[in-house]
Amino acid sequence: MPRGRRFAALVRCQAALLARSQRWLAPVLLYAAFLAVGVQAGQPVLDSLGYAAAGLLPVTAWLTRLCVTQEPPAARAVVAAALGPARVHGAALVTALGAALVLGTVATAFVLLTGEPLSNDRTTAVPLPPAALAGLLTALCCALVGTAVGALCARPVLHRRGWSLATTVPVVLLAVVTDGSPAKRAVTGLVSGSRDGTVRVPLLACAGALLLAAAVTALTARLASSRE
Repeated sequence: MPRGRRFAALVRCQAALLARSQRWLAPVLLYAAFLAVGVQAGQPVLDSLGYAAAGLLPVTAWLTRLCVTQEPPAARAVVAAALGPARVHGAALVTALGAALVLGTVATAFVLLTGEPLSNDRTTAVPLPPAALAGLLTALCCALVGTAVGALCARPVLHRRGWSLATTVPVVLLAVVTDGSPAKRAVTGLVSGSRDGTVRVPLLACAGALLLAAAVTALTARLASSRE
């Protein structure tokens, strides 16, 4: 079987494991509650898009930790021996990112349907197609950064669950508030644009998030090959 098909089969297997385990319920329900509290009908759409995207980052980190630890050690060892630990680890990260992107797309659609396409002072109209693009790209940016955070705070970097959880929380906070974070840059672009009705599409932030996620994936996959 070609490598691409084998990797796709691994991703399908990881997705099936995640779906059957129902471990995804906690982060998904938390995100739904986060949206229910912070996104109200009639709010400026750009503000709400930024809020929804920012909340996706910790949820993605949580999903990533779930995906890289969901297999029993014996089963993981068998699959890793057959297909390579780096490929198995990469499939887990892709599964987590895919689940997060589904959540982000649904949340963005919800905000676009319920939000008001106006600036904060209600004087400037916000064009919905560019706002939708900016919202989706910001969600993508936050999902990529969240995947990187989750990968750095779980196996094979950290094997102990307590240390993994204790590390994830502050790293997520740093990713949300640090000026150099692509996620903060993308979210800030939406929130600041809502003040005057200007849509800022976060292309540079998305490029930075993609590079970050790719680098972390390569690093953790190499660690998986050497440690597992």
